[in-house]
Amino acid sequence: MTVSLEQLRRCHVAVDLGAARTRVYVKGLGVVVDEPSVAAINTRTGSLIAVGELAEQMTGRTPDYIRVTRPVSGGTVIDIEMAQRMLRHLLGEKLRRQLRRKPRLRAAACTPHDSDPLAQRAAVETLVGLGARRVELVDTLLAAAVGCGLPVEQPIGSMIMVCGAATTQIAVLSLGSIVTATRIPIGGDAIDHAVIQHLRQHHELMMRSQSVRPLQVALSGNGLTPYGPAVTEIHGRDVATGLARSVQVDTAAVRRAIHTPLTAVLDGLGKVLRNCPPDLVADLVDSGIMMVGGSALLPGLDQMLRDATGMPVQIAERPDVCSVLGLGAMLDGKVQPMVLNPLAA
Repeated sequence: MTVSLEQLRRCHVAVDLGAARTRVYVKGLGVVVDEPSVAAINTRTGSLIAVGELAEQMTGRTPDYIRVTRPVSGGTVIDIEMAQRMLRHLLGEKLRRQLRRKPRLRAAACTPHDSDPLAQRAAVETLVGLGARRVELVDTLLAAAVGCGLPVEQPIGSMIMVCGAATTQIAVLSLGSIVTATRIPIGGDAIDHAVIQHLRQHHELMMRSQSVRPLQVALSGNGLTPYGPAVTEIHGRDVATGLARSVQVDTAAVRRAIHTPLTAVLDGLGKVLRNCPPDLVADLVDSGIMMVGGSALLPGLDQMLRDATGMPVQIAERPDVCSVLGLGAMLDGKVQPMVLNPLAA
C-alpha cells in the first residue's frame, strides 16, 4: 500500500468509503459528496430506491420488500456491486459525465490500517467499476494526519486517533510513515450498542436505531463528563407491551455503560505507546494526541483520554472529513516531502 506523492498528484478523484459516511473529493472542485453509506433496494425487482440521507431515514421504517443495506463495514467494502451502484447515484449524472471526459481516470481511496489484500482488492474493484483505470490506496491514518495538519513529513512524533463508526485506529507517525499503529474493533456503533443494551436490561426500553446517539438522547447534558444533569428523560418502546413509554434514566449509569467499550480503546492506546521509541514518546508529551473521525465528537471522550494518558488531547477542526481532505491535499500537490540533501563524500 506504499504510494508516492507523485502518483497521487496524477489522480483526479479521491474516495473515502467509510462505514458511516461516503465522501468524494474531485480535483479542482473539493468535497462533492458527503452522504451516509446506505442504500435501499426493492427486493422484488432489484432496483435501487434511495441512497444516502434518504436511505438512512428509511432504516427501520420499510415494508418487507424494501431492504436497507450498508455495503461498507469497518472501512471495508463487503458488497462491491452495491457499493458501485451507491457511488454512481451519489455522484450524479453530471459529475459522472465530467469524470468520463478524463482520458485515463485515476482514483485514490482510503483503506484501514493493516487491511488484508481482499479488503484492498474490494476497494480497487469498486472504483474500477466506476471507470477508474488506476486506483492508488492510501492508509487512512496517513490521510487523516495530513488532513488535520499534523507535520507528518518532519522528524518529530505525531499521534493520531481515527475514531470511526466501526473501528478506532491509533498510530504514531514520523518522517511520512507509520512508526507503530493498531486497529481496535470498537467505534461509535459499539458505544450506541452499549446504550441500547443498558436501556433494555435496566429499564426494559427499546430505542429506535436512529435515536440512540448518546450525544442526542441519553447524554443530552455534558456527555461523559460528570457535570451534566443527574437524570435524563428517555422516550422509547416498552419491551413487554410494545407501547410507547418514557423513563427517567440515571446519566451516571449510562456513562458507566459507555466507559465499558472504551476501555478497549485505552488498552490499544497504551499498546501503541509501549511499542513507540522513547524519543518519539518524548515528542508526544508536548504535541499530544490528535482526534479525528465522527466519533471523536462524543462529549467528554477527549477529557477521558487526558485523564488516562496525562497528555494533551485535541480534536481536529473538521474531524469527520479529515481523511478525504488529506487525500485531496495530496491530489492537489499541497503536501511536500522533506528533501534530504546527501552529504558530500
